[in-house]
Amino acid sequence: MTTMTDASVREFKMPDVGEGLTEAEILKWYVQPGDTVTDGQVVCEVETAKAAVELPIPYDGVVRELRFAEGTTVDVGTAIIAVDVTGGAPAEEAPVPAQEAPAEEAPVPAQEAPAEEPERQGRQPVLVGYGVAESSTRRRPRKTAAPAEEAVQAATALQSELNGHGTQAAARPLAKPPVRKLAKDLGVDLASVRPSGPDGIITREDVHAAVASVPAPAAPAAVEAPAAVPAPAPAVTYDGARETRIPVKGVRKATAQAMVGSAFTAPHVTEFVTVDVTRTMKLVEELKQDKDMQGLRVNPLLLIAKALLVAIRRNPDVNASWDEANQEIVRKHYVNLGIAAATPRGLIVPNIKDAHDKTLPQLAEALGELVATAREGRTSPAAMQGGTVTITNVGVFGVDTGTPILNPGESAILAVGAIKLQPWVHKGKVKPRQVTTLALSFDHRLVDGELGSKVLADVAAVLEQPKRLITWG
Repeated sequence: MTTMTDASVREFKMPDVGEGLTEAEILKWYVQPGDTVTDGQVVCEVETAKAAVELPIPYDGVVRELRFAEGTTVDVGTAIIAVDVTGGAPAEEAPVPAQEAPAEEAPVPAQEAPAEEPERQGRQPVLVGYGVAESSTRRRPRKTAAPAEEAVQAATALQSELNGHGTQAAARPLAKPPVRKLAKDLGVDLASVRPSGPDGIITREDVHAAVASVPAPAAPAAVEAPAAVPAPAPAVTYDGARETRIPVKGVRKATAQAMVGSAFTAPHVTEFVTVDVTRTMKLVEELKQDKDMQGLRVNPLLLIAKALLVAIRRNPDVNASWDEANQEIVRKHYVNLGIAAATPRGLIVPNIKDAHDKTLPQLAEALGELVATAREGRTSPAAMQGGTVTITNVGVFGVDTGTPILNPGESAILAVGAIKLQPWVHKGKVKPRQVTTLALSFDHRLVDGELGSKVLADVAAVLEQPKRLITWG
């Protein structure tokens, strides 16, 4: 077992996401003992109760030891990997640039810890792994053979270069893993993108802005292509066992706890309506040919989402939450639209922030990014917080409808069933029409039967006559 008495070894601890989570499961190691690692290199993938995240190592060196095997659940703050930094740049001789500094400082013997900074002990690095903002980290002074004045001058000179005034200015841009992937897919060099996020973090909007300033690459067109049908799962052999026990952890554990809490806290009411969506399906095909929608994901879910947003605009009281502590109803003047997504790790519900303000092309773009990120297992915890209403599309599984359980803290959830060709009375005659069944569950503390019925009826009316998007929207 590696001990911290060896000054050449640094331990990297399971980071704290700052979202109230206390543990994470190690899904996969990308390095092994003896491998050389560099600052910012992803060494493992972990899964919290909300998302799977890749963790980069914050310094150079050689892997000395992996403390836990894949599949192990580790508490936040526990050392998971030990790295011998003598093969790279010893901490005493090569100050780490502020924007690439590890959020966790290497432990220092008590006699060396500066008395004026006791509150810095025990800090944990951020989870997402896109580096630490320049303003959030400062290097702890250490005893070295060189005079303190010379060390400060050397560090200042190096920092000046790393801030863009020398040959070492190629610091790693600050961006979350999904944003890095988006930039890679769009062929955008993050070093050339101007950040607008807090502490210089590059956002999705910054990447799209960079794309808009140059001729559009062909990569975004891939979003338009329908998702490939997953291959059938391989047959499972049980070797004669009569039972199989599967540990409940990660996303599935969090989902189970949330659903139990929601089902036994909010009094659920579910209403149903069957609607002719033939005109909506025709509009979907027309939009696919529209030049303003080229390269975007256009499908029935897009228009269903827009119909729900219109219904909320016409019935704003449905967009609320229940504050149990203060016994208040909190009406939201914004809509963070959740989209339930089935992933290999379980059900997650990321949401589109401020969906009410988005045009149809913007909504299509946001939906495409949300679905792609969820399928890759790269949805961030922040993307799954703050939702107000949700859509769950059970129709993709061939199901007619269901009675969905509310996402905790939300007022309503709309289930969309399979769209099928069925006999339908149209203009006095029975004809084959595209028909689906909608189900709206709502919190009866917030939404009474009249309000819930109006919302559901408005959604159905828009899908039956999409031109209402113009007159009502």
